[in-house]
Amino acid sequence: MWRRLAAPLGTIAAVGAAFAYVGTVDPNEPGHYPTCPLLRFTGIYCPGCGGLRSAHAFVHGDLGTAFGANALAVVGYGVFFALWVLWTVRAVRGVPGATWRIAVRPFWWWVTGAVVLVFSVLRNLPLGSAIAP
Repeated sequence: MWRRLAAPLGTIAAVGAAFAYVGTVDPNEPGHYPTCPLLRFTGIYCPGCGGLRSAHAFVHGDLGTAFGANALAVVGYGVFFALWVLWTVRAVRGVPGATWRIAVRPFWWWVTGAVVLVFSVLRNLPLGSAIAP
């Protein structure tokens, strides 16, 4: 069983380490992280802009600030965790292929792409200033 759990446990350890680092090294302080190239050169917010500030606030339990910095990222944290739990449960039960992939229908990839696109466009319009970082 430990062999089946190696990949899910390794993944959550790596993600946990990344969140711990971002929680320790404040992205609100200048000079710790590089700036977004799209924002720097065009002034346009990409879908990831504010993601580090969102992760920092999330680690510190400030969900309001996390949503304000990047709402899509916070939703992504929840989706990641739900999929990780599914992956881990399937690995514990010994479902064949559970340690390598969870099948997602193409329809859901299209929906995800559309949501990211709409989020990206809206946060750069005056009416979407509430979801801009």
